[in-house]
Amino acid sequence: MRSCITLVTCILLFAGTCSPAQTKRPTATQYAKHTFGKSSLIRAGAGAAIQQARNNPREWGGGVAGFGKRLASGFGEHVVKGTIEFGVATVRHEELGYRPSRKQGFGPRLKYALLSTVIARKTTTGKKTFASGRVSGAMGSGFISRLWMPARFHTIASGVATGGVLLGVDAGTYVAREFWPEIRHPRRHS
Repeated sequence: MRSCITLVTCILLFAGTCSPAQTKRPTATQYAKHTFGKSSLIRAGAGAAIQQARNNPREWGGGVAGFGKRLASGFGEHVVKGTIEFGVATVRHEELGYRPSRKQGFGPRLKYALLSTVIARKTTTGKKTFASGRVSGAMGSGFISRLWMPARFHTIASGVATGGVLLGVDAGTYVAREFWPEIRHPRRHS
C-alpha cells in the first residue's frame, strides 16, 4: 500500500512538469488550459487515490462512490484555486506558472524553486513581488472547499491546513520542474 501511495505522490508532483513557463500576463486560454487540462485531471485523480487509500474523509466511504466524491472534491478545489489565482494575478499583474532559474548548484536552485511558491514576477516590470494570486488561490480554495466536506471539516484550522497542503504541492511541483531536465536526461547535464 505504501508503494502505491508513493507512486501516486510522484504522479501528483510531476503532473504537468514539462509545460513551458508562462512569461506574460495571464490569458483566458491559459486559465482554461491550466484549470481544465490533462495535468489538472491527473492531479485530482492522484489526490483522490491518496485520499481513497487513507479513507479520508471516512464519511465518504470506499469503493467507486467514495472515489468519485474524492475526485470531484479534488477537482473542485483545483478549479476554485485556479479561478482565484487567475483573478488576483491578473488584477495584480503577476505572472502565473514557473520560470526555471539559471542558477548553478543544487542549493541555490532548490531555494529559488521553493521561494517561487510565494514570489512571482510582475508582468509590467519583471520585478519580484509577493505571489498574492498563488497564495490567495490556495488559501481561498482551502476555505471554500470546506463547504462540501463533511461537517467535522468545517473549521478554520481545516481550511488553513488544506491551503497549506495546496501551497506545498505547488512547491513540490516547482522543485520538480526546476530539476526535471537533469532527472529526465542525466547524461546531458553531467
